[in-house]
Amino acid sequence: MSLHIENAGPVVHVTLNRPEVRNAFNEELIAELTAWAESVTTTGARVAVLSGAGKMFCAGADLTWMSKMVAYTRDENVRDARALARMFGALDRLPIPLVGRIHGAALGGGAGLAAVCDIVVAAEDAAFAFTEVKLGILPAVISPFVLARIGRSAARELFLTGARFSAARAREIGLAHAVCDAGDLDRVVGKYVNDLMTSAPEAVTAAKQLIAEVSARTASSATDYTIDAIADRRVSPEGQEGMTAFLAKRPPSWISRGSS
Repeated sequence: MSLHIENAGPVVHVTLNRPEVRNAFNEELIAELTAWAESVTTTGARVAVLSGAGKMFCAGADLTWMSKMVAYTRDENVRDARALARMFGALDRLPIPLVGRIHGAALGGGAGLAAVCDIVVAAEDAAFAFTEVKLGILPAVISPFVLARIGRSAARELFLTGARFSAARAREIGLAHAVCDAGDLDRVVGKYVNDLMTSAPEAVTAAKQLIAEVSARTASSATDYTIDAIADRRVSPEGQEGMTAFLAKRPPSWISRGSS
């Protein structure tokens, strides 16, 4: 299997498991990652951690896969790109938080994976790059997700040069949220996981939907949506429990569930 999945209670650890090729994408890995992402519901795991086996998070496209692309017709390339887009879209729409654990490097589509994670923790010696132009192609499929994270200005620099950049630079432009010593990665990832476990699970899913919805609208056109969103959450069982627990100065029920 190209993907290793370990369920640890409410936390699922998803590991790209092709260390011999630096966890590069091929058709099998794309299909497995898509199938996993599309199978996730809010009734099981509450947080997912995405990492890579071996020395690197993800090197982008596999050389054997790329060698096939050279001979593809345009229609075959459309089919291939559609499968990749489906994978990134499924990860971006995941109903639970996705925490990226980046070590070694995240290149090309690997940097695209970082862009669809809700939270990214990177080792301080990790490298990032959107290298596609160096091959005469484009970071096209990942571009909607990357642009939403880093903006047009950073994309103009990094898409056009294909240059490698540091974890510190990734944090500066919003691609990473925390940078730490490589030996400290699991502790920092674990802190984020613990923080997420104290958040109400249905509210977290709703917050992800809120971000996607509101970011695509102007402030005035989002008003009715946001009014309905907060009114719905206030009268929901989870919202009622959370507010009641706060007023009673006790932990809400989801914290005891997540800690059990």
